[in-house]
Amino acid sequence: MNIVIKFLIMLSVFVYSPLVHAHCQVPCGIYDDHSRVHTMLEDAQTIHKACVMINELAVLEDAHSRQQLARWVRTKEDHATKIITMISEYYLTQRIKPAQNDYLERLNLHHAVILAAVDVKQDTSKQKANVLTNTIRALMRFYPHV
Repeated sequence: MNIVIKFLIMLSVFVYSPLVHAHCQVPCGIYDDHSRVHTMLEDAQTIHKACVMINELAVLEDAHSRQQLARWVRTKEDHATKIITMISEYYLTQRIKPAQNDYLERLNLHHAVILAAVDVKQDTSKQKANVLTNTIRALMRFYPHV
């Protein structure tokens, strides 16, 4: 990969990172964990659709299909990054505390979501997308609708 492309990728990470809808790191007491899980499920649904579209478009060779393929790849990457950021910058910093009785269980499950999101960045299979969705759904027991 040439240096210009690497620079543009790094620049886009820094430019778009603040746009992710994670809660701030000030403990204000205003949390809606349940809705954030639903947001991650929507991201996972988008990733699933992206995987389907990438696989359909990958066999086509016309310019329009190639352009759409690139857009779906970017969309998949963006939504996986949103999930990773939500877990890392919100849940792991605000909602999971060592004093919790189920701390290790929560930590392991949240980490599993991050690993599943990384997997879908590296793959276009519907199976990996389903694993991500199911792992996010498993968080629901910790964050019921109140």
